[in-house]
Amino acid sequence: MRLLLVEDDEILGDGLVEGLKMEGYAVDWLTNGKLADEALKMNCYELVVLDLNLPDMDGMTILRELRARKDETPVLVLTARDTVPDRVEGLDSGADDFVIKPFELDEVCARLRALARRNEGRSTPTIEHQGIVLDPASHQVTFNDENVELSQKEFEILSFLMGNIGRVVSRARLEESLYSWSSDIESNTVEVHIHYLRKKLDPAIIRTVRGVGYIIDSENDTSSDSDEEE
Repeated sequence: MRLLLVEDDEILGDGLVEGLKMEGYAVDWLTNGKLADEALKMNCYELVVLDLNLPDMDGMTILRELRARKDETPVLVLTARDTVPDRVEGLDSGADDFVIKPFELDEVCARLRALARRNEGRSTPTIEHQGIVLDPASHQVTFNDENVELSQKEFEILSFLMGNIGRVVSRARLEESLYSWSSDIESNTVEVHIHYLRKKLDPAIIRTVRGVGYIIDSENDTSSDSDEEE
């Protein structure tokens, strides 16, 4: 899951980047408000973690600009402003949740999982479909009640596809979600991970729509335009 972190405190930002990467997020980190606003215009993120006190453009302005563009990306605000009027202004400007500094990384991650869950339209902490149970908090997967060992990227791809059940996801969209700016991506990386997911789960679960992308169907589908090993 790709996340934009906007935080101008170098020590705090560095710690957050490392912690969020350990949780499986692909993190782009910016310390400048204007650059963050441009990044949000040009890139697609699943989540935004936003400080309010930033150089060049403050976080409230970034929020208002984001929502004015009809961008519904969930935003978690990090702030030292802990008064009720500050929180009211932030929520009315488009924030989805707040964490008051100083904070614990575990709380930030839990709130991010809750925002992702809400954005995907589900209320339960786990995602269950066709015998698969995926737990974003523990990074555990079972299939037909058996534990399945997945690599980090395999887990992230499965999580993204299961968060979009019934919708075709292109390879480019998967890459955009899985890798930050600093990542080095090989041309067939997604295909390799899909191949191993099919071997570990069931070849029929992830269907290839030729020339378009991949899909986990809402119901079993043996459409002729699929190629499971593509």
